[in-house]
Amino acid sequence: MKTWVYIDHFKGEVQPSSWEALGLGKTFDSVTALVFGSGVETLVKAAFEYGADEVIVVDHPELGDYRAEPYASTLSALASSHTPDLILLPTTARTRELSAMAAVDLNSGVLTDVTAVEVNGDQIVFTRPIYEGKVLEKTICTARPIFVALRARSFPKPPRQEGRSGPVIRAEAKVDAQSIIAGYSTTEASVNLGDASVIVSGGRGVSNNPALGLDEKATAQKGFELIGELAAVLGGAVGASRAAVDAGYISYAHQVGQTGKVVSPDLYIACGISGAIQHLVGMRNSKLIVAINKDPEAPIFQQAHYGVVGDLFQIVPALIAAFKKRLGK
Repeated sequence: MKTWVYIDHFKGEVQPSSWEALGLGKTFDSVTALVFGSGVETLVKAAFEYGADEVIVVDHPELGDYRAEPYASTLSALASSHTPDLILLPTTARTRELSAMAAVDLNSGVLTDVTAVEVNGDQIVFTRPIYEGKVLEKTICTARPIFVALRARSFPKPPRQEGRSGPVIRAEAKVDAQSIIAGYSTTEASVNLGDASVIVSGGRGVSNNPALGLDEKATAQKGFELIGELAAVLGGAVGASRAAVDAGYISYAHQVGQTGKVVSPDLYIACGISGAIQHLVGMRNSKLIVAINKDPEAPIFQQAHYGVVGDLFQIVPALIAAFKKRLGK
């Protein structure tokens, strides 16, 4: 089976689940990495070190900024001439758009948020969550090439082999497009929930502690300071429910859920989160879920592996102290 892996990046910063896709590709035999952009030699080197057997690189100034039209046209042209069976991508906003447009060009199909892949004879069976994650669907795609976008942290990241190299194939870019980029601004991301192995999240409950004698916003600030400290001790990231974001306690970049980030950490600690279905959709695939809530009937306890009924303002400081002692910090 001829397998390609698209290395998704923004200005040279690679989406880490691209390497997970390379690791999966290696299980099917040899794998070819696709690297598009401008000045991407560092990414080509990294692709070999993470397991690529060869790299197809398209390096052109017009590909310096991601635009769906030239990227999809370039991918479609390459797939049409080289006829891969399978094209793996990490699931991001860019790759959803890119794979959909390329699949239309090639009259093929796209599967997104895939969490497992197995070979059954001549068929490849893909597993992905549907109905807000309540059901896992097993499906096949008969068209070729199959575009498969993988959910982050669903597959192991291969070890990096420094100095590994291989053949590089340089290809032409298809840069004709109707759209142009007139300009944009970026802000430095303060959190990367998708790749975090530990996430500590806060909900509406972070604002509920009359004993502090503070108003709602000040109480929530204290609550998220505790959550941030616990996350730091565990080497993790800070998440939040939509209720906490909508209330202005924390920025949208931290939101976990159907309208935020879908995450799959090794450990997810939910503090003061009731467990609305929109939030559960975003974190139910976590390997281990711990819930802390005053309400013993909170729906989050039905999803949690471990639950603590109590005040997060008492429980979280105790956890911080215990983990610091256990980890020698």
